[in-house]
Amino acid sequence: MQENNVQYSSGSKPTELIDSSVIRLGGDSGDGMQLVGDLFTNTCAIFGDYFATLPDYPSEIRAPAGTIFGVSGFQLCIGGSEVFTPGDMYDTLIAMNPAALKVNLPQVRKGGTVIINEDAFIPKNLEKAGYTENPLDQSETWKNYRLVRVPMTSATQNLLSDLPLSSKEADRCKNFFALGVLLWLYNRSPEYSRKWMTKKFERKADILKANMRTFEGGLQFGETCAALNHRWNLKKSGPAPKAGVYRNITGNQAAAMGLMAAAERSGLRLFLGSYPITPATDIMHELSKYPDFATVFQAEDEIAGIGSAIGAAFGGALAATNTSGPGFSLKSEFMNLAVMTELPLVIIDVQRAGPSTGIPTKTEQSDMMQAMFGRHGESPMVVMAASTPKDCFDTAVEASRIALKYMTPVIMLSEGYLGNGSEVWRVPELDELPSFPAKFRTDPTNFKPYERDPETLARPWAIPGTPGLEHRLGGLEKLDGAGTVSQDGPNHEKMTHLRAAKVAKVAQDIPKTEVYGHPEAELLVLGWGGTAGVIKSAVRNLSGQGYKVACAHIRYLNPLPPDLESLLKKYKKVLLPELNSGQLWYRLRAELLINTEKLNKMQGQPFRIDEIESKIKSLLGAH
Repeated sequence: MQENNVQYSSGSKPTELIDSSVIRLGGDSGDGMQLVGDLFTNTCAIFGDYFATLPDYPSEIRAPAGTIFGVSGFQLCIGGSEVFTPGDMYDTLIAMNPAALKVNLPQVRKGGTVIINEDAFIPKNLEKAGYTENPLDQSETWKNYRLVRVPMTSATQNLLSDLPLSSKEADRCKNFFALGVLLWLYNRSPEYSRKWMTKKFERKADILKANMRTFEGGLQFGETCAALNHRWNLKKSGPAPKAGVYRNITGNQAAAMGLMAAAERSGLRLFLGSYPITPATDIMHELSKYPDFATVFQAEDEIAGIGSAIGAAFGGALAATNTSGPGFSLKSEFMNLAVMTELPLVIIDVQRAGPSTGIPTKTEQSDMMQAMFGRHGESPMVVMAASTPKDCFDTAVEASRIALKYMTPVIMLSEGYLGNGSEVWRVPELDELPSFPAKFRTDPTNFKPYERDPETLARPWAIPGTPGLEHRLGGLEKLDGAGTVSQDGPNHEKMTHLRAAKVAKVAQDIPKTEVYGHPEAELLVLGWGGTAGVIKSAVRNLSGQGYKVACAHIRYLNPLPPDLESLLKKYKKVLLPELNSGQLWYRLRAELLINTEKLNKMQGQPFRIDEIESKIKSLLGAH
């Protein structure tokens, strides 16, 4: 957080202008930190702030309360100009219990503000968190921080003592006390939260009154607490944003809306065949809100989900399926069916840390090799990767366009970091998006199910029931052109090459790779997927310090951008950060015979800016 000049508000405490701030909320899963984060972020969106968020859930459905591995976190960076990541070191930490403090305190910057629910620091909770002494009583611990002790639990109980609520019910309201304190601290209006509570609890009068009273108590605490001797406001800077409607959007919401937009621009009905799995389920949840635009089928398992989508594609729908981790593995057999039948299908994989169940609520980029090669036989598919939460919209639209144009399944890789994370997004007008009307074969003259468009190698899309276009599809090899079953060896080899050539043809649609940073850079940082923001932040910071460094980010993983090889060879060194063991690194070395420097991380968390900066400096010989 970079502080500027101090301004005084109309209240009794000064307001300091800041460029940006990183906030971390931590508590048990039942403490409502995700809700506080969502409400605060939505308020920032209404204020026109820039932000990036990182919800951080425990992997167990209900981890033991008060334990280190049961801490649920929500992190966000807000700024007066564009921000690319949820931030590294925290400027403000709200810790609802000792475990949340122990997990998060090492990441609080020197001089940062730590707001504690001091009522939770009782012997039982301290022991669960691994403390032998109460850290609040150790003055040496707090010499580098601004500690604000807040009796949230007891204050909430006192505020609600006259309401007919149990002690447990009253205790659940304390997250709104924390929200009130946070909104006061960052000088953000409480009106959105008030309206949200009024609508959410309109049929539960006592719960509405309790939450509203607790929320107001948090706001009042901020105004009267001596330890909170000033508040912050964001300094608006940079170019004015483009006119339009803006909203807070997660990557999963954006992917769902991208599919709906693609259906509108193609003139098709959207069908999603899906099965719930963390962290991809919210795509299905979002689409189910719009029955006028999408048919959502929740199948009994992952295989049925993709099977139903293939059937919908055969019937003329824009078909999609979404999954993560083990579900992606289970779908592989039917992915091969989509390859063999050459039907358009969008497969969205929101990657998580594996293998097996792994760490299902944590992020990773470890499915790229599976997307490329994780099917039996020679089964190439188009593979794309979204780079930010809002880019999930554009990537879903583009994946749909390619699937329809080339009559092929397309894998869209997202990540838990993108799917659950959010940022401010300008909602595009429909006519701003490309139009790609679906082309169905209706003329039965000389119809062959597997004849090919010479430009795309796509076969015709013939809807079942169209007179004269009757044909059968299945998983057995097809005779070139005719589409009948064939067991002829030379024909199988020819069809294998044709399917691969069709995927390779997609390269003609890939735009020129853009480079950001120093025009005479000695080192290029290459990224894919969710590393976009942290790479760009690191390059922007170091370029401003005089380092000759630049970055490029690729959306298309198969086929690779046609200009990628020549671009990489322009630089003395290329750094490739990945949240895996080096999967794109292997691909570039094998296919382009290019060695890049690796930077790998598999801790369930995205890269920090300082990790990228440190590696760049070491490669440039800086100390």
